[in-house]
Amino acid sequence: MNLAGKHIAILGVGRSGRAAAMLALREGARVSAWDLAGADAFANMPAGVECHPNATEEQGSGVASDLLVISPGIDTFGHYSTAFSRHAGEVIGEVELASRFYQGKIIGITGTNGKTTTTELVARILSHAGFDGTPCGNYGTPFAEVVMQAKPPAAVALELSSFQLETIRSLHPAVAVWLNFAPDHMDRYPSVATYRGAKLRIFENLTAQDTAVVRSGEELPPIAAQIVTFSTTNPQADWFSNGHVIFHNGESWLDLDHETGLRGLHNAENTMAALAACRTLGISADKMREALHGYAPPPHRCELIRTLDGVEYLNDSKATNLHALESALRSQTRPVVLIAGGKDKGLDYSPVVPLLRDKALATVTFGQIARPLAALFSHAVPSESVATLADAVTTARSLAPRGSTVLLSPGTSSFDQFSGYEQRGNSFRDLVHQLR
Repeated sequence: MNLAGKHIAILGVGRSGRAAAMLALREGARVSAWDLAGADAFANMPAGVECHPNATEEQGSGVASDLLVISPGIDTFGHYSTAFSRHAGEVIGEVELASRFYQGKIIGITGTNGKTTTTELVARILSHAGFDGTPCGNYGTPFAEVVMQAKPPAAVALELSSFQLETIRSLHPAVAVWLNFAPDHMDRYPSVATYRGAKLRIFENLTAQDTAVVRSGEELPPIAAQIVTFSTTNPQADWFSNGHVIFHNGESWLDLDHETGLRGLHNAENTMAALAACRTLGISADKMREALHGYAPPPHRCELIRTLDGVEYLNDSKATNLHALESALRSQTRPVVLIAGGKDKGLDYSPVVPLLRDKALATVTFGQIARPLAALFSHAVPSESVATLADAVTTARSLAPRGSTVLLSPGTSSFDQFSGYEQRGNSFRDLVHQLR
C-alpha cells in the first residue's frame, strides 16, 4: 500500500490513533488528527501531525481524506464518524492499516470472553518457539507499533475486538480463533445479530490454506478454512479437557493443575485454543509445554488477592458481561458471595439466576445497576445493593463464612464509577488488603 503524498485523517488520538499516525508518517503521508477532546489529549502526538482538538461533527463534514482511520473507541456508524467518512476515500481502523504493512503470520483471536488470556498464552508459546510473538491489538501493543519495530516479529498474537473487526477490509489471519459468543456491548450495537456479525468478520478473508480454531458446538456460517475444534463437554472434539488435563486426539498433552497456574473450565478452553492455534505453525508439544510451565492468568481474571479468616478473595474485574460472570461462577468449587454491578449496558441477567442458586450463598450489588440487579438476584439467593465497591467489599465480608469465596465478577463495564476494569480491579485489590 502506497501512502506517499496522501492525506490520512486519524479520528481519535488514544494510543492506537497515535500509532496509526506514526505509521502513516513513516510511509510518507500527510497526517491530520481529530478528536472531541481538548489540546491536552494531543500531547504525545508525533511531530508533523496536523492536530485538531475539540473537533466537531460540522468540521468533520468538510474533511476530505484519502484514508480515514477510526479508533475502536469511537462508534464506527455514529453521527460523528459518519461526518468524517463523508469525503473519505476509504474508512478503516488502525489494525487494518498495520496489517497492510506486516509480512509475518497473524494468529487472530476473538470471542466475547477469554481473548486476553488466550492472546497471552499464544504470545508466550510463539516467543518460546522463536517467533517473538508480540501480543498486540486490543491487548498489549497497538499493531501499528509492532509493525514499526526495526525487526518485526515473525508471528503475532492479535487480539481482535468487535470494534476493531468492524473496520477490517483485507486483514488475513493464518489462524483465526473463535473462543465463544454471548450478547455484549448492547449500548453500542442495535442488536445481538449486529454484534455477532462484527465478530464473524474474523473469518471473511480466510482461505482453504488457513485454519479456524473454534469451540465445539458454536453455530457458525460456512468457513473456507480448515476447522479445528476444542471443548470441555465434547470428548470427540480435536482438543478436549476435563478442566484438569488437556487431551489432543485422545493423547494427554498438558496437566493444568501441576504444570500451570491455570484453573477452571474457562481457562482450559483458553489453553486449548492457544495450543491448537500454535500447533498449526508446527510448534512441538514439548516446546508448548515448556512455554506454559508455571503460567498464571493476567491480573483481574479470577486473580486470588488473599485469604483472610478462611475466605478467599478473587478479583475477576475483567468480567464485563454476563457470559464472563457465568464462566467465573461455574469455575468455583467453594460457596460464593458474589459482588456484581457497574454500568447498565442493557443486558438481560436472568440467565444467571439458576447458576446463583447452585453456586452462591449471597450477592452484593453496587453501582448504577445495583438495585435492579439485586432485585433479580434475590429470586435465587439473599441479595443486598450498596452504592460503592468499598461498601460492597465490607458487606460481602460480613456475609462470607470460613471456607467460602468472595468473588468480584461484575458482569458489566465499570464506566459509571471507574475509568476501566483495571482501575476497578486495582481498587478491589486495595480494599481487600485493607481488611483486618
